[in-house]
Amino acid sequence: MHYKTPESVLVVIHTPDQQVLLMERADHPDWWQSVTGSMESGELPEQTAVREILEETGLDATQFQLQDWGYSNQYEIYDCFRHRYAPGVTHNTEHVFGLVVPKKLNITLAPREHLRYIWLSAQLAADKCFSPSNQAAINLLIKGQP
Repeated sequence: MHYKTPESVLVVIHTPDQQVLLMERADHPDWWQSVTGSMESGELPEQTAVREILEETGLDATQFQLQDWGYSNQYEIYDCFRHRYAPGVTHNTEHVFGLVVPKKLNITLAPREHLRYIWLSAQLAADKCFSPSNQAAINLLIKGQP
């Protein structure tokens, strides 16, 4: 079995006026999140961010402003996702990025990963996220700290 690497990225896609893209997980309806994804062997976090943005949204991150927010989170992997990791792996390291797009764009979702998307003000987006680390990242955007 191929296990996921316990190192990933979180990418908050947003407009200059802080409209934030959220996507609803296909495997957990009503769980809303930003772009996330595990690093593959040999990838740097920025490469993972560019790949995951394209896979999950259809957007080419190289055409916009991708920003490394300069911090990482470590969190306990949700029980419902632990089967994706090697036995005994309980924590993940998540590198945080932002992608600034000029306006709310149409997104092409990966149907196996997400059901639908919405653009919300940063505060509403933070409130809607199921993930505390995703909420925290959006709250930093609100404070102008990324």
